[in-house]
Amino acid sequence: MVMRLNIDCNGCCRKVRRILLNMKEIETHLIEKQQCRVSVCGRFVPADVAIKMRKKTNRRVEILEIQELDGTTEQMEQRAMIATCKTHQLYC
Repeated sequence: MVMRLNIDCNGCCRKVRRILLNMKEIETHLIEKQQCRVSVCGRFVPADVAIKMRKKTNRRVEILEIQELDGTTEQMEQRAMIATCKTHQLYC
């Protein structure tokens, strides 16, 4: 999920980072200070995370993009292997 969040200074960035680290449902995050964007990954309800960020930072939070990932990494690896085998068969 990608959110727009006004990050003015380094203190705001540290505050957002600390809030994200304390949320157990978030696995990884990326804070883009120049673009005022925060990207988070994990198993969560996007609206719940946005509401928590709004309450804790006291700033407006806008959800820009939500991307759902289905399956596990093993399924993704299997799909990649199948695709590789199919392309290899085409060229042979």
